[in-house]
Amino acid sequence: MTAKENIIYKIMSSKNRPHLDFSLKYKTEKFTDNLFHTLFDANACVAENIEQLEIDFEEIYKLTCVIDKESFGEIWNIFLSTLPEILENLNLDAQELVKNDPASNNIEEVYLAYPGFYAIAIYRFSHELFLLNTPLIPRLMSEYAHSKTGTDIHPGATIGKSFFIDHATGTVIGETCLIKNHVKIYQGVTLGALQVSKELKNVKRHPTVENNVTIYANATILGGNTIIGENSVIGGNVWITESIPKNSLVYHKPETHLKLKK
Repeated sequence: MTAKENIIYKIMSSKNRPHLDFSLKYKTEKFTDNLFHTLFDANACVAENIEQLEIDFEEIYKLTCVIDKESFGEIWNIFLSTLPEILENLNLDAQELVKNDPASNNIEEVYLAYPGFYAIAIYRFSHELFLLNTPLIPRLMSEYAHSKTGTDIHPGATIGKSFFIDHATGTVIGETCLIKNHVKIYQGVTLGALQVSKELKNVKRHPTVENNVTIYANATILGGNTIIGENSVIGGNVWITESIPKNSLVYHKPETHLKLKK
């Protein structure tokens, strides 16, 4: 055996994931984009796209190593039935962005150009599939949105209506996070866990954010028992690991020292 043949043999011997088919990743990304365009692109034929989306979903579902056709049909039909409500909620999200962002000129701009809106849209799609115990696909969808927007929303998070993420980059929302209605979040916000341990998998590890809360840039809020009370404003750069009462204003007071050069 030559040196080259030996290397090839070793690589093939170590490839112990016979069902790891990377076409699943690429086809899920295509499915995700087509789903977004079906709901928002005026040039998209909804009837034709829905038929194609079903075909594409069946293909990627089979690639997850789940061959149960009956399960696929049930998941797809339930997911399809949720699309009108998802669209209604996304329209509310877009309206919230137009209403609160002074840089926004119209709602079309939000649909076409706002990474925060795109991240929310893919979250809402993936969340419904997550609730249906769809294997792997919801996480691939959320990671696709993460790669395009810099926003990492786990599909298991629960997010209410009229949600707003401005600028989006660096925002992290954990799996067991609960966000209620009319919440506004800015770039760099982390809603995370206090500790990372596999034993906590089935435990609420991420915060609860009540109605009408605003969280400014680079705030970090950690812990499953941490609740941000309604109507509160969380200032930029704060670090929170305990609950905040409703109607609170929390802010970080920086110290800036100025020394003139001689």
